[in-house]
Amino acid sequence: MSTQYGEKQRSSDKAVTTVDAVVIGAGFSGLYQLLCLRDKLGLSVKVLEKGDGVGGTWYWNRYPGARCDSESHSYCYFFSRELLEEWEWSERYPEPPEILRYLNHVADKFDLKRDIEFGTLVTAARYDEAANLWDIETESGRRYRTTYLITAVGCISSANIPDIPGLRDFKGEWYHTGQWPHEGVDFSGKRVGQIGTGSTGIQAAPVIAAKAAHLTVFQRTANYSVPARNAPLSDEFKQYVHEHHDEIRQIVQSTPNGHPFRISERKVFDLDPAQRQAVYDAAWEKGGLQFRAAFQDLLANKAANDTAAEFLKNKIRGIVRDPETAEALADIDHPYAAKRPPIDTNYFETFNRDNVTLVNLRKDPIERITPSGIKTREHEYELDVIVFATGFDALTGTLLRLNIEGRDGATLRDFWKAGPKTYLGLQVPGFPNLFTITGPGSPSVLCNMPVAIEQHVEWITNCIAYMREHAIDRCEALPEATDKWVEHVNEAANATLLPQVKHSWYLGANIPGKPRVFMPYAGGMARYRAICDDVAAKGYEGFVFSRRGEDTATALNDFTAATTISSPGV
Repeated sequence: MSTQYGEKQRSSDKAVTTVDAVVIGAGFSGLYQLLCLRDKLGLSVKVLEKGDGVGGTWYWNRYPGARCDSESHSYCYFFSRELLEEWEWSERYPEPPEILRYLNHVADKFDLKRDIEFGTLVTAARYDEAANLWDIETESGRRYRTTYLITAVGCISSANIPDIPGLRDFKGEWYHTGQWPHEGVDFSGKRVGQIGTGSTGIQAAPVIAAKAAHLTVFQRTANYSVPARNAPLSDEFKQYVHEHHDEIRQIVQSTPNGHPFRISERKVFDLDPAQRQAVYDAAWEKGGLQFRAAFQDLLANKAANDTAAEFLKNKIRGIVRDPETAEALADIDHPYAAKRPPIDTNYFETFNRDNVTLVNLRKDPIERITPSGIKTREHEYELDVIVFATGFDALTGTLLRLNIEGRDGATLRDFWKAGPKTYLGLQVPGFPNLFTITGPGSPSVLCNMPVAIEQHVEWITNCIAYMREHAIDRCEALPEATDKWVEHVNEAANATLLPQVKHSWYLGANIPGKPRVFMPYAGGMARYRAICDDVAAKGYEGFVFSRRGEDTATALNDFTAATTISSPGV
């Protein structure tokens, strides 16, 4: 029987709220997980959210130029036909305020906010094996006990602020794009330095430059970018979306990246150079992430990728008027789309402005931040504001900051010391009843996120329903299955050009000391969905179930002896 909302117990003179499930995070993942567990399974659920509102990534990322890089008609939930029909997006690529309106609409429609504790930062979670419960501590001192702990903390939610000497001495203002003040920042008349030219920096620079007295962009790694071609959605397209929800859902759920378009079956060298140029020109004019769908083999064949890379570098040289700046921007050292492929609005055009300067850090690296600006090896730049567009401790950072302890006090941080190890990105051996939505080892950041999120939430919900139906108290990933899954994740990555980029945050290379392990699953969302379905159909192969009072080690041994563990779908 589910515990009642608000039920209290006393432990160490502190009130403890006991519920069936605790979900950490109130973005796309947390909202849908709450809805499924509470309304479909009838569980008591609390969502713990450190922010003061719903939104997750979009609650915090409000930097200038911020936009989703998935097309709006696919960046949404598909579980409710009614929700699809009553919501209408305004632009091809929505801004944070519109996405926040959408998520608040969802939360209000399904009455979700009554079970969300806002302003609640989780500081520790410990598994009590004797009770088969998770004890959760928060910064405010409020505590929770729960059977099921589900992390919905997002993949890129732990801001990375580089350790540059002198930051504390800087007399001006500084900001990280992932922790942007909700009241905004006025750049009027200011000398601004932006560090970072990944997706975020590429979005931010044009907007900052339009307001600032001067913008200095500090570039370590040159990057490709394709025009977003963002625009308001036409009435005709809105009508098309309303009439084709089922078709759009079918496409996003059956394509490798979860986007509303299919990847071409043609290969680069099926066409002669003139034909290939025509395809690239058309894709450039269409804009957006569809550029990488122009050919089937762009991420599998280096020679094929070189043709796309050279096309994009030539576009940069044709846009940027100053030859030295153009060459610095086009001096890209990795295959196209082997890192997150940015899309932009007038990024390269921004360097034609008189009030914008590019600093090539490979030739003139930063030495320190001074009280008045940034000093490189050869120059000093006087600044009023520094903007860190330096990304995140992706996929693992926020999970590790939760200070999770599993059986016998084993910590997730220690278990992942050599890199994250999960089974299907859903569970970790030694951490019973802990589920990680879009965890490392799942498609996550290589996919249109709401599509991956829905699949994970529904799989977790079905697994918990199965447990309750069969009076099972614990679910835990088997070490053997986990090892084989990690091996398969590596095989899938190595079949592409993705691991060749040694400075990619997909490998954790942006965080000093972080193990260099390719973290997301590169085998495609459609294939991953089939693998997860197959695991469930086979009685949750690779997981071990046990009941309260049953010795977990015995259950593990019995299960392993009776089951042949294979790497599903491999």
